[in-house]
Amino acid sequence: MLCPVFAVVLVVGLGPLLAGAFPQAALKKSCRLSQYGSPAYSELAEVLKFRKYYENIMPKDPKCSTRLFNRKWTPNELSVPDRLLLVEAELDLTIAVLAHPTVHKLAEKSQQPLAFFTQAREDLRGCVAAEAPSHQPSGKLRHWLQKLETAKKTETASCLEYSTIVHLFQVLHDLGCVAIPERCT
Repeated sequence: MLCPVFAVVLVVGLGPLLAGAFPQAALKKSCRLSQYGSPAYSELAEVLKFRKYYENIMPKDPKCSTRLFNRKWTPNELSVPDRLLLVEAELDLTIAVLAHPTVHKLAEKSQQPLAFFTQAREDLRGCVAAEAPSHQPSGKLRHWLQKLETAKKTETASCLEYSTIVHLFQVLHDLGCVAIPERCT
């Protein structure tokens, strides 16, 4: 009879201590990106509608010196942690561009795509924290990240905007590649 009583006292006494040893946020936060593998038709339609609207009001390529999305490699050549970091950087750029358009008319039209990409980034950050908290990027990715940082400092806002908006579907593809790695081609 002493053993079961001791076990109950042990569980009751140590239970709160053990629960405190594991942060609840870490237990609840999980890496779930599957919804971005095949975004809803309505989301894709909004992104397409926004891009077409942009191309109609800003049809001219501003002849930027940096071609951020013209890479000699594809995300499937990167490790999974590198893919996460790549897509996080692409989403950061996309959100910055959509949140601060160079033309006032774009602000209203960008709201739905902006909300979608912002939610995707928040979901992705949970994965980066879980899957690649201290990952050092490979040479390919590190070079591209440096190119991105240089472009942010040297290119005009209209160049960054043009490059990003024209390549929104590439960002979606790369996000899908992270969400469902088997379909990453």
